[in-house]
Amino acid sequence: MARTPLTACITLLATVIATITDAAAVTHNFNVSWVTANPDGRAERQVIGINGQWPLPVIEVNKGDRLIVNMHNDLGDKNASIHWHGMYQNGTNSMDGASMVTQGPVPPGYDFTYNFTVDQNGTYWYHCHVDFCYPDGYRQAFIVHDKDAYFLDEVEEDLTITMSDWYHELTEELAPSFLSLYNPTGAEPIPGSFLFNDTFNTSIPVKPNKTYLLRVINLGAFVAQYFYIENHTLTIVEIDGVYTEPTQAEIIYVSVAQRYAVLVTTKNSTEKNFPIVTIADSTLLDTIPPDLRLNNTNWLEYNSAAEHPQADITVSQSSDLVPFDDLTLIPYDRMPLLTNPDLTLNLTMSLGDLENGLNYAFIDDISYTAAKVPTLYTVMSSGNLSSDSKIYGDFTHSMILQHNQVVEIILNNDDTGSHPFHLHGHNFQLIDRYPALNGPNFYSLESAPAGVVYTGNTSAMPTYPTRRDTFVLPPQGYWVIRFVADNPGVWFFHCHIDWHLSQGLGMLMIEAPEILQTQKSSIPQQHFDVAKAAGVGIQGNAAGNTEDFLDLDGQNVQQGNIAAGFTTRGFVAMVFSCLNAVLGLVAISVYGFLEPKRKKDLGWHRAGEVVDRGEENRGVLGGGGKAGETEGEGKKVSHPGVQRLQSAEISE
Repeated sequence: MARTPLTACITLLATVIATITDAAAVTHNFNVSWVTANPDGRAERQVIGINGQWPLPVIEVNKGDRLIVNMHNDLGDKNASIHWHGMYQNGTNSMDGASMVTQGPVPPGYDFTYNFTVDQNGTYWYHCHVDFCYPDGYRQAFIVHDKDAYFLDEVEEDLTITMSDWYHELTEELAPSFLSLYNPTGAEPIPGSFLFNDTFNTSIPVKPNKTYLLRVINLGAFVAQYFYIENHTLTIVEIDGVYTEPTQAEIIYVSVAQRYAVLVTTKNSTEKNFPIVTIADSTLLDTIPPDLRLNNTNWLEYNSAAEHPQADITVSQSSDLVPFDDLTLIPYDRMPLLTNPDLTLNLTMSLGDLENGLNYAFIDDISYTAAKVPTLYTVMSSGNLSSDSKIYGDFTHSMILQHNQVVEIILNNDDTGSHPFHLHGHNFQLIDRYPALNGPNFYSLESAPAGVVYTGNTSAMPTYPTRRDTFVLPPQGYWVIRFVADNPGVWFFHCHIDWHLSQGLGMLMIEAPEILQTQKSSIPQQHFDVAKAAGVGIQGNAAGNTEDFLDLDGQNVQQGNIAAGFTTRGFVAMVFSCLNAVLGLVAISVYGFLEPKRKKDLGWHRAGEVVDRGEENRGVLGGGGKAGETEGEGKKVSHPGVQRLQSAEISE
């Protein structure tokens, strides 16, 4: 039968009704407060809990659901927020949760509601996005189920696995020594342990000859981890919410903030249990304490009564492991390479000290420093100046993206460490990486020629590039990514090592601000009430100036650079150092030319003779040693090896 406009409309209406019928409102009420926990069995400590519990609840929704989370901050001494990591927030930029970017921090005693439609699918997580917050436990998995997932018919059960580094101290206790004059190299605090599903030595029960979907998430603040299951193959079907063509892997490398969904088919026999192995990337650690266990074993449990063996690890260091290369994955939708970028941002990240002696992180010599007004509010209140990057401040490092531009970012690494970078509001195509994943080492630098630069050679680029929202920037290498600026908003681009973000390793992408202004009504009044309560402005430029948006006087600024050459303080230090050196040399010289005073000998004797004074002289002779004979107290003894002056010659 021919398809008429009427039947097409009826079909469309039926689809819409079915979608609405399937969608649901999923509501959570979160009372955020301090609780006590001891997840690794080694140290009880305060953690951030929800409704008096920790670990936090896993949020699960279906694609198309509306998620409503009513958060009350009952921490008493700490601000809070929630970022929905990996959610595009298309049309709901104000729900992104990044403090001082899209909202003000929520102070203790106040409520904040996150309300948005989840129109994506896959594996995500949520975490606090206020300074030094989520390492204290405010993070958990966020799963979006999809009834149309291409692999769903194979799956017996959908399981979530989280792994993370864990500190035994509060971040507010660790931060002062990290950002300190006594830590000029910026060495990150070393975790106390590593957790698996927020515990350790745990098992995942499975049935024989079944296929399971394992969602693997690194919730950590710092350390990447390798993941594998002994004698089992992982079939990757999703990364960071993007379905991939099924691809087999033996080992995957999961940086903080990254996610993988893998299929695992169990064996027929239930005689044995198999280690699930996680190994921390030791190359990220400046020191490794003797009590820090880098490799940890949990179990794929076929039989609870059978032995639970420890992992058979045959490498001496984590860098000997060869993980799967995510650059080789092909998205299931086969979205082609974005060609001919409209805008290329060639950026370089680095670490270094500023004039206060502390170690900071930079992108093109700018260390991200939050504005006095959340940047989204500046967009909304700036009128026709919204496309002028100056109004957003000199140190937010804001880039203006035009609507639907193809944006290419070349991010170069001037540091010897790797960095996981995340872009809010988007995923992106992974176009090119240097160094390539090769040999026994992760991102081997051995073949790196000096001054390597991206050539823009599209013939060497993948036809269907991998897409994800977090990539690992290789040491002294680069990544090239591309995306379409089709999501108006203020989006944070930053390193997801929380210590590095605190050092300023981030920048802002302000996308189609003139279109974003038309969504002003989507920001609830509660946003502004909470910001005012936190002492944060709700309009104006980065300095809070509402009269002249181009006047940035009073903006938050980064520390100044260390001055070239000698400063006044340097000259003073040099002068006094030289004076001290001269005085020291004079003192040594004078002392060397003076006639030394000698201790007066209390006995009259001839040269070659010593009066033995009993125990008084035992030390001189080594307790009656070989220099001569000693007789009783007060007797003359001969010591040929000892010459004495006559008493008249003794210097006073």
